[in-house]
Order: sequence, then structure tokens, then C-alpha cells
Amino acid sequence: MSESDLLARIIPMFGESPHAGSGVVVPPGDDAAVLATSGSVVVTTDSMVRGRDWRDDWSSGHDVGTKVVAQNVSDVAAMGAVPTGLLVALAADPDTDLDWVLDLTRGIADAAEDAGCPVVGGDLSSAPPGVVIVSVTAFGDLQGRAPVLRSGARPGDIVAVAGSLGWSGAGLALYEAGARPTTLSLPPDQHSDRDKNMSVLQWYHRSPRPPWESGPVAADAGATSMIDLSDGLVRDGGRIATASGVELALDEMALRGYLYAFEEALTPDEGWRQVLSGGEEHSLLATFPPGSVPDDLAAPWTVIGEVVEAGPAGPRLTVGGAVPSVTGWDHFAG
Repeated sequence: MSESDLLARIIPMFGESPHAGSGVVVPPGDDAAVLATSGSVVVTTDSMVRGRDWRDDWSSGHDVGTKVVAQNVSDVAAMGAVPTGLLVALAADPDTDLDWVLDLTRGIADAAEDAGCPVVGGDLSSAPPGVVIVSVTAFGDLQGRAPVLRSGARPGDIVAVAGSLGWSGAGLALYEAGARPTTLSLPPDQHSDRDKNMSVLQWYHRSPRPPWESGPVAADAGATSMIDLSDGLVRDGGRIATASGVELALDEMALRGYLYAFEEALTPDEGWRQVLSGGEEHSLLATFPPGSVPDDLAAPWTVIGEVVEAGPAGPRLTVGGAVPSVTGWDHFAG
């Protein structure tokens, strides 16, 4: 199939569902798309590489499309912005199965519709044998808000999280331990609690659905800092601490409340490790002035600690008063 033929199959899939109020002036199909904005523009990009960021024996094309959109939209939300458009680039071995590419396209289109932002263009390229790279660039509109940075946390602020902790990392750990994808096609009463929990964790690793809506809600509530948890709570929380020159003192008991998700599926020690350091979660971590943590059932935030003055050891993140032994995800480690 030629590039023109493939584009003729892909582009209509991104335009099947209109995005009312999206600000698209010129849709995909021309040399570039045109977006109208009402304030400052937020731009971010993330890529996924076959064999590094997903494995075909675990993930479908739809899963990959869902995840690459989640990564980008979460970064937009972490600035307090609303996503307005996506650019998609695909570099693939010419022998890549067409059905996989179309499944990828459907995953991107479905996730984009869920996030309320259209796919406005992109690029196609060939790649060496076996190589497939999917990249998305996301645009967001602050709609008059000031951007929420990592550097604004101050002593006395409250630390809160929106979304899950450790689910994606736990799903990866299950796959790496040899667990196969769990299907729940049988009636619910014929599945063990372990099967149910494993299924949710594996699903979330393959195709996360982060709490995008909570970013602008946090910004409107006066969040002083915010970050997308892509590399784990400890590593990303530490980035806020370093940028702000403070200590993020997290409450161990509050965090242990997240262990319920791993019952039967992981050992308590492994579950705790994932809560602290599991990557690719894309939940949001933020700090708020006292009394301003949002109380919004549609975009909930949970208090997990406080910001205190940095001590002699300098800016850092602690859990129950101690520096955790785990660190989080590193793209270039080992």
C-alpha cells in the first residue's frame, strides 16, 4: 500500500467524530492545521518505540494508541491547560501489518475523542526492519490561567494526588513475571479476586486512562505546583521538591491506603514498591495552599502529605520521615 493510500485510510478515522469548540480552523489534510486559541499555548511531545515502550505480545495497536495519547494529554493537564490538538507521527517498517496500523489509528482517535481534542495532522515515514516508532505532539490552551510549574511549592502547602498510584507498574511487573493477559469473559462470580485485580492492573499498563480533567481543576483552585507522574511518585515528587527548594513530606499511612489495588495480585512488598516508584501512571501530583485542595467528585484529589522547609540535607521527598530506597523509572538505566 502506498503512503497516499494509507493516508486516505487513516485521516478519515481522525475526523469521524466532531470536536465542538476545539478551535480547529483548518483540519488535517493541508500542509498544516490551524488552531485558534484564547490564551497561552502549551506544547509537549512523547514517543513510543516498539520493544522499549511496548511489546506486541502484550499490547494491541489500539493499546499503543491509547497510551501515547495519555502520555501527552497528561503533560498538558499538568500545566493546568486543556488539550486542543494532537499531531501524530509514525515511522514504521514497510512490512508492518496494515491491520495493526489501523488499530493504532483507532486507539489514537478514541483516546483523542475521550480527551476532547482532535488529531490535526502528522507525518508518516518508513523505518528499518522491525522498527516502529509512534510520536505525538500535543497542544493545550491555558484559557487565561497562569501555567502551574514544578517550582511553586512552598512550606505549609498540602500535597495531593489525582488518580491511581502504581497500577501501570504493577501491570508491567505481572507481565515480566510471566503472567499472560487475563480475560474476564466468564461471569463475574466465576473469577477469583486475584484474576480481577490482575486484569485491571494489566489493562492499565497497556492503556492507561489518567485523570486529565483534574489538571485545570487544580489550577483553578490555586495549585502552587503540579507534575504528571510518568516516572513514579518518588522520582517525580522529587522533581517538585528540587525545583521548589523544599521537602515533600508524604504520609506513609495515606500512601499505604493505595495498596488495596494489589491484593491477591502482588506481594505486599512489591505492591508498596509500585505505589512509590511505578512508572507510566500519568496521574497528577500537586501542591495547594491550605484549605484549597479541590473537593470535586468529577475530578477528585486525595491528600497524601505536606510541604515543609528543606533541612540540612536539602530539597528532597520523604515518606514517613525517611528517604525511600526506591527511585522510579529511568529511560536510560541498564
